Amino acid sequence: MTKQTVISARVDEAMLDDLDRIAAFHDRSRAWVIARLLQQAVAHELEYVELVEPALEDVAAGRLIPHEEVMADIKARLAARKAA
Repeated sequence: MTKQTVISARVDEAMLDDLDRIAAFHDRSRAWVIARLLQQAVAHELEYVELVEPALEDVAAGRLIPHEEVMADIKARLAARKAA
């Protein structure tokens, strides 16, 4: 089993009520609900990071396409599509 660590967070009463409602619905503990939601949030955020990091590396390395060039390409593609 993976080693687990206890963390804490401050939440307002409305959030606590929502967590308790979810816990009751699933017949689980508040801790189970929080861990599940945290896993989902972390997975989502990591997916975002993994999508953005390569772009940031391109920017840092100077691998950029000028805005004007991108817009010209888009306009050319749209014109070609209209002509077809």
